[in-house]
Amino acid sequence: MINRVLYMLLVGLLVSLSLHAQDRPAYRLFTATGKPAGYDKMLRELAAADVVFFGEQHNDPIAHWLELQLTKDLLRLRQGQLVLGLEMFERDVQPLVDQYTTGELDDKGFEADSRPWPNYATDYKPLLQLARQQKFRVVGTNVPRRYASQVAKGGLEALDALPAAEKAWLAPLPLTVDFALPGYQNMAKMFGGDAAHAVGVQNIIRAQALKDATMAYFLNQARPEGHLLLHLNGAYHSDNHDGILAYLRQQNPKLKVLTLSTVAQEQLDKLDKEHQQQADFVLVVPQDMTKTY
Repeated sequence: MINRVLYMLLVGLLVSLSLHAQDRPAYRLFTATGKPAGYDKMLRELAAADVVFFGEQHNDPIAHWLELQLTKDLLRLRQGQLVLGLEMFERDVQPLVDQYTTGELDDKGFEADSRPWPNYATDYKPLLQLARQQKFRVVGTNVPRRYASQVAKGGLEALDALPAAEKAWLAPLPLTVDFALPGYQNMAKMFGGDAAHAVGVQNIIRAQALKDATMAYFLNQARPEGHLLLHLNGAYHSDNHDGILAYLRQQNPKLKVLTLSTVAQEQLDKLDKEHQQQADFVLVVPQDMTKTY
């Protein structure tokens, strides 16, 4: 009898291990310290913030799907008091974003003139359609790319000659760039050696700072008192509470800000040490996850 019981326990254990081996989760969530986190727990914490940054990998389908689910759930928990900020649309097309989300502009007209990213149809259009249906505001926060390009080539002085109407699409000038910020130091290190101190590299960092400062400025302006602003951006712009957050703290240090970052790992059982403290919550997706482009 005892042998039979042991046999059944062994079979049960092997079946359990076999089922576990076949498990293929699409993602896992962790806290900053690497502890597993459930979606509901994360959702409750994010819903209590003033600003939430969702740092995505632009071509990851899991992050885009979770952005849509998170937007729906935050909209519900905040009883409609939600503003969605998007790096993917630039300040000069904000009138088109407003016209589309209020129903004044159709898909064809919006997509023809708003300079949508190549993966707009699959990754961002569902969010704008949701805003159109549920009647909440969407704000494009990014600097028009042509100005960032000018800074990368010729420094911030290239912005001085812009007409006042165009400067209104940028963070207030003159812009102070803190090259000591960890994110900007890491950018410099990518070039290595003496090149890190070259004027050309510093101008690339200044262009990045222009994007960060502009997004911080306009998302802060777009958030009415008592509302939650959910901002979607490339993870590098908000990882380690740096980038956009550094400029946002200068403008409004009392805001409660939480971050979520997307990383890819070969295994999903635990958070790799290099990703710990990267954000308040970390979304881990499989390294071989299919891409949207």
